[in-house]
Amino acid sequence: MISGLSPSFASTIQTAFAYANAGRAAAPGENAEQNDAVGKTRPADSTGAKELDPAAQRRVEEMKATDRDVRAHEAAHMAAGGSLVTSGASYTYETGPDGQRYAVAGEVGIDTSKGRTPEETLMRAERIRAAALAPADPSAQDRAVAAAAAQMAAEARAEIARANMEESKSGATRENGETRNAENAAPAHTGENNRAFSFAQAIERSLSPAAGRTVNIHA
Repeated sequence: MISGLSPSFASTIQTAFAYANAGRAAAPGENAEQNDAVGKTRPADSTGAKELDPAAQRRVEEMKATDRDVRAHEAAHMAAGGSLVTSGASYTYETGPDGQRYAVAGEVGIDTSKGRTPEETLMRAERIRAAALAPADPSAQDRAVAAAAAQMAAEARAEIARANMEESKSGATRENGETRNAENAAPAHTGENNRAFSFAQAIERSLSPAAGRTVNIHA
């Protein structure tokens, strides 16, 4: 099962798969055991050398199938999780009638911390969700991790949208300010144009044949 799932979804947690029969009571002669992260199995003891009765043989085949399913499930988590995987798969074992240990449950560590930016957080959330739902048969706990990752992604998208909106408002404010500055500068330009026009008229009058007076130009 997944442990340490906090409301903020910002700590390192475990994605886990528990086979449907993993929670049943162990049959006589069987013990549920938790191995280390390496997933070693111990060699068969002397009991494995004897011939098994049909019921025991069927039980061994069932445990072999469970072992394959568990390992495939955790391998899918690791393949999809990529760089966010914090530890290799670890397994819980039961000993079969043949003396061999078979995996009945497993888990993979996934880093669920947020990124340095909303964009990075969004990418990480999408990767976490993909890792949680990667197996063909996601467990209830896997689906809980996927739901938390979806919430994490939604919050990151909202933050990105707010940032884009603020940037758009800032750009509009700058544009309006430039427009107002241009409007405020218009009267000064108009005054210069009027003075230039008056200057040209004065020159024209001074050059006119009918002009018999001195014209003083004041710029």
